[in-house]
Amino acid sequence: MVGRLITTDACVAEGAAWLVAQEPRFAYALDQTGPLPLRLRPDGFAQLLSAIVSQQVSVASARAIWAKLEAADAVTPERVLALDQEALRALGLSRQKARYAVALAEAGIDFDALRTTPTDDVVKTLTAVTGIGVWTAEIYAMFSLGRADVFAPGDLALQESARMLFDLPDRPKDKALRQMAEAWSPWRSVAARALWAYYHVAKDREGIA
Repeated sequence: MVGRLITTDACVAEGAAWLVAQEPRFAYALDQTGPLPLRLRPDGFAQLLSAIVSQQVSVASARAIWAKLEAADAVTPERVLALDQEALRALGLSRQKARYAVALAEAGIDFDALRTTPTDDVVKTLTAVTGIGVWTAEIYAMFSLGRADVFAPGDLALQESARMLFDLPDRPKDKALRQMAEAWSPWRSVAARALWAYYHVAKDREGIA
């Protein structure tokens, strides 16, 4: 029910070869990007807390806030719940993010169990927590759980990359891109890696950072 997992660079390469055989435009993209990255991350509470910290702030700001949380040992449910809102805000969290952090800590998610939970149920479990949206849940399934067949169509870079690679008149919205990605199953996570990589290549070529 979980399907294939991506655990090594060889898994990514297998998925890329499958996509190239199915869709010539992926062959073109991979000629531009070279081998795709593995990009696996740890799973668990701290990874999702980090995702909350990173919402709507720069990478540098997110790193600075995360460093404060780590220094205060405030990266476990128990430690977050031991701090009040003012203490969390003193560590750099906004009032809203402090509320999200507490909601995540109170949710009592069994992160070990998520490793063998079907992806749709993973997304439902995570999005039931205030402050965690579908995009964050799908990215967690993709990179923290290593699911091979999950996509994040709400991602603006994926939408723009699909527009460029497939020569679409407009950037596809979430629903349209989700439908488009069905053709890339069972390797939608590798398709996402290819589109992200192609996005950076294309934008660099245009002189856009």
